[in-house]
Amino acid sequence: MDTELKPQLALGYRLQWEPVQENHVLLYPEGMVKLNDSAAAILAKCTGELSIQAISEQLENEYEVAGLLADVSELVESAVERGWLRYV
Repeated sequence: MDTELKPQLALGYRLQWEPVQENHVLLYPEGMVKLNDSAAAILAKCTGELSIQAISEQLENEYEVAGLLADVSELVESAVERGWLRYV
């Protein structure tokens, strides 16, 4: 995977905190996906401004961990396949 690609939410998708469920969700016209904390943190950074590499580095700094690139890449790739994200 090219880690310089810049993902962003696809048209019609919106990430938001759902207080009733106490969880982040991805909303789209046909439904909703409940996200775990890791997926929500990654998708929140998919604004089209940051590369996959940059998203990984920011998360590593924020959570003081190393080696997130493979996990971030895997989630982004899966989200693109599902139509949640697109590359700009």
